[in-house]
Amino acid sequence: MKKERSKKFRRLQIARIAVQAAFLGLFFLLLFGAHFTGEDYIGRVEAFFHFDPLLAAATILASRVFLVYFAWAALTVLVTVLFGRIVCGWICPLGTVHQLFSWIFKKARFLRPKKPASGGLWIKYAVLAFVLVAALFGLNAAGYLDPLSFLTRASAAGLIPAFGLGADALLGAVYAVRLEAFGDTLAQALSTLTLNTTFRQGFLLGLIFLGAVLLNKIRERFWCRYVCPLGALLGLFSRYNLFKLKIDESKCTQCGLCSIHCQTQAAPFPAGGWKSSECVYCETCAAICPERAITFPVRLGAEKPPAVALTRRRLLATSFLAFFSVPFFRITSARTRADEHLIRPPGSLPEPAFLRTCIKCGECLKACPTNGLQPALTEAGPEGLWTPVLVPKIGYCEYYCSLCTQVCPTGAIKELTVPEKTTVKIGTAWIDKNRCLPYFLGRPCIVCEEHCPVSPKAIKFILVETKRPDGTTAVEKAPIIDPELCIGCGVCENKCPVADRPAIFVTSVGERRSKENQLLLNVGE
Repeated sequence: MKKERSKKFRRLQIARIAVQAAFLGLFFLLLFGAHFTGEDYIGRVEAFFHFDPLLAAATILASRVFLVYFAWAALTVLVTVLFGRIVCGWICPLGTVHQLFSWIFKKARFLRPKKPASGGLWIKYAVLAFVLVAALFGLNAAGYLDPLSFLTRASAAGLIPAFGLGADALLGAVYAVRLEAFGDTLAQALSTLTLNTTFRQGFLLGLIFLGAVLLNKIRERFWCRYVCPLGALLGLFSRYNLFKLKIDESKCTQCGLCSIHCQTQAAPFPAGGWKSSECVYCETCAAICPERAITFPVRLGAEKPPAVALTRRRLLATSFLAFFSVPFFRITSARTRADEHLIRPPGSLPEPAFLRTCIKCGECLKACPTNGLQPALTEAGPEGLWTPVLVPKIGYCEYYCSLCTQVCPTGAIKELTVPEKTTVKIGTAWIDKNRCLPYFLGRPCIVCEEHCPVSPKAIKFILVETKRPDGTTAVEKAPIIDPELCIGCGVCENKCPVADRPAIFVTSVGERRSKENQLLLNVGE
């Protein structure tokens, strides 16, 4: 192998890093683009998800509906069949994050690989089997561990809010030292990004992401080796790729450096032990080889990869576990009576179809201009963990906004125009007369009616006579709700001046998407 051949692999490494940086930048550019820009409609900021074959397979299997926009996932499969798992090694944004932190840990000497890792690769294939078998029975669990969903959710509800709060603190410090010009520029930039900084599970989701990153201290690209179901799926296709690793045994000194520094446990050495299904074509083995003994020539035909210890017994056990797990995911009181706090975004499919289609990615959480959409915890049971719900105490559903319907990558939230969205009923407002100022204290208050966006207004007034605490009597205008006009947007609850628990609140009853969750049921049927 000539010296310039070694330089070639080093150049390929540099090219890979540049490509990784570009796709990671594109990922965050699209994610930050999921916000109100001043226009009613934004571009296809969710397009990254449509190239993900795991999300495509799980969503189509679970929903029993072929989603046309997932046809782009076939391109990812084709690239993998021809060139191996370069999507994992060159494109995947979460893979880039893990590789970056693995490099940092090695430079800081927190991670000191001294011998090739062995075993454990079967785990991600078991995770893949669980996801696909569960999808066959209607449980879409892909979003929990799919790299795009995982990174988007962690960023939208954890990393970006932390960044926003940190930027606010920096802005305060800038103004404190009288750098007004720089502070004004920074404030303008932050306001343009419209960052949501309040999430009920932001700390938890950030902690989970931090835990995944810290696993790289144990093994380089730990997530990619042992956890990622998308990597496992692409590994099944990669054995047919054109470029196969070859070791020139006349040059090899059997030092083992290639296997020690392999990022994904593909085991380049000894010859014949290379796992094409694990190789992400990072070119580290070829670049680090002191004898320049490693090449990747074109060879036709499928490679017979060494076993990854996913035995028939383990595969059957995982399949049975997925089958028996499905009903446990659905143990929730919401199956008997709808949860009052389960207020879905406008355009959401009926609950069973919504749960089969939603991938818990958090794109809608990032897009919501009022920060009202939050990741669910218990409202929809275990199956609905991290799906979006509207929490009016935090933010309301903006009347002339349909961004959440535009950014959903799977159609769990049906895309609506702004005029269509304004007519969708997602719940109903109620008044707590024991806390409402005119009813309870005899004090004037018309805040809820002022903010009601529908026309004619769903909040009207009646005159009520109230006994004040001092014994006097007051006659004030007090609000009442017209449930036929109320769309459940939650602006009244959000703006109510009663701070701790608003005197007006919204529940999911009356939502258009459900025939059962209605105020008055036909009990005669």
